[in-house]
This record gives sequence, structure tokens and C-alpha cells, in this order.
Amino acid sequence: MGEKMPDMDTVTDDRAQVLDAADSLFYDHGIQSVGMDRIRDAARVPLKRLYRVFPSKAELVEAYLRRRDVRAREALRAHTDRYAVPEERVLAVFDWLHGWYSLPEFRGCPFSNAFGELGRDSEPVARAVRDHMTAVRDHLYTLAAETTAPDPGSLARQLHNLVAGATMLAAIHDTPESALHARESARILLDALPTRSG
Repeated sequence: MGEKMPDMDTVTDDRAQVLDAADSLFYDHGIQSVGMDRIRDAARVPLKRLYRVFPSKAELVEAYLRRRDVRAREALRAHTDRYAVPEERVLAVFDWLHGWYSLPEFRGCPFSNAFGELGRDSEPVARAVRDHMTAVRDHLYTLAAETTAPDPGSLARQLHNLVAGATMLAAIHDTPESALHARESARILLDALPTRSG
């Protein structure tokens, strides 16, 4: 008789447990230093079942990045959506970053970290990282387009540079203060925009 196929609930549970374990281990220790056996132990999923949901470490790494992307962007969007004034929505991005940088488990940008480790050798990783960065820039464009900026694209790119730079500096210096400095730079950009008529 053939091997009994796992039910969908088991597969879904295994996938979630493996992703949760991989997320913590990859972010805390780096992708290349964490083997599948270590993920198996942390997830408490037999290796055979682990490979059933993720046939290769490369597929697991991409899934880790894709899930991180969705969760981070949803959290950022939920935070900026709390504000009605367009300029306040832009500045709220940096308040959200400050909260993230202040977490004890903050280890820098997981996408930049992954790209630094594997981006030159793994097209799926590079693509996942670029997709995330593009999506963040697109969200910043949406916020910029609600302001009086005559060129929302230019403002979005400047804001994106502030976000990326602040995140890198927060990780290097182990302080959330770079988010506040970037917020002040964003405020200067917003103050230079044309005033609203009426």
C-alpha cells in the first residue's frame, strides 16, 4: 500500500510551524548559518514532513521573505491609515519605524540582510527583496500623492532613501534614534511643498 497522504490541515500547520521557526532563526542568526535540521528542531516537525512542505531550503527562504513582506507592509499600512492629514501619514511612517527599531529583537532589515547574504547567488531571493522594496516605494508614492507634492514620484524616492538609510543606521548603531532624525528630514521635505489653496 502507498503512504497515506497528509490531510490539508496537517500540511497547513506544518507550513506555519516551519515558517515561524525559520523566521526567527533566519532573522536572528542569518540564513546561511541555519541548516534545515535546526529549523526541524525548532519547528518540532519531522524532517520528512518539513521537506514535504518546503522541498528545498531555497523555497523556504523565499517563503520566509514573502511572508515577512506581507506582514511588514500590512502593519505599516495599518499604522499610516490611522491619520487623516496627508503630511501626518507620511511622518507616521517614521514613527512606525521608530517603534520597530525599538524592539529588542530588531536586527536590521531582513530583506537587506538576505540580499547581502544571498542576493548575488539566488535570483528568487533577489527578486523577493526587489519586490518588497518596490512595494514599500509604491506605498510611499501613494502617501506622497496625497500631499501637495508637484512630483510625488520624486518625493517617494527621497522618503524611501530616508527609510532605507535610517534602518541601516539603526541596526549598525543599535539605537532607534535614526528614525527620529529621518522623520525630521521628511518634515523638512514636506515643509518645502506648496501650500494648499483654500
